[in-house]
Amino acid sequence: MKKIIFSIVILVLSSKAYAHVEHYKNLSYLEYELYRNDQSIGHHKYYFSKIDDKLSIKSVVNFKIKKLNIELYNYFAESEEIYKNNEFFKFISNTNQNKKKKYVKILVDDAKNQLLIDGSSYKGPADIKTIIGTWWNHEILKADAQISAISGRIIEQEVTFLGKEEIEIDGKKYKSIKFNFKSSDESLPDNKKLNTNIWYEEGTYLWLKASFEKTGFWEYRLKKVEYGK
Repeated sequence: MKKIIFSIVILVLSSKAYAHVEHYKNLSYLEYELYRNDQSIGHHKYYFSKIDDKLSIKSVVNFKIKKLNIELYNYFAESEEIYKNNEFFKFISNTNQNKKKKYVKILVDDAKNQLLIDGSSYKGPADIKTIIGTWWNHEILKADAQISAISGRIIEQEVTFLGKEEIEIDGKKYKSIKFNFKSSDESLPDNKKLNTNIWYEEGTYLWLKASFEKTGFWEYRLKKVEYGK
């Protein structure tokens, strides 16, 4: 039954009504609070700006892990994702991961119908259908692979529909559809494997929550959403 529902979901996402990023044209701001072991450690904020045929999504992530008021880990990242006429055009990010700098720049090679990646972990081409690993865009559900928004490495993925759930965030209840994203390549070391649960609001496909295990239990929870006029 879950496979049938998942097929229906993908069919809906593939329809013209949900093509590319047109579905998000009225969004102006998204904010997520980041938790580790149920303790708030920072935020991830998205700023949406649309001018004529150009949609820009600027992102800022900032979190710190402390123990006994001693800072153990500090993370800061900025990025910009650009679409023109609802088609991917460019992505650039810079990350300071506990004083280790990482980056990625992605452009479209129209002549060869592919993406060109210049990242701290990978430099080279990628299939034009590969999507940036930013969870706000539900198009990621259809992709066979995603590109790390931190370093540019390509992560082949399997997406599994886990069912419908009613979840509560900050006292507000949402009807959601839940998915698991997992690395297809089992030979990867554990610290490189993708294994993340994602919740989208049923009907709107607004990203509500994410969770994964990595030296603790991490969660992204929707804190604020704003729409333009």
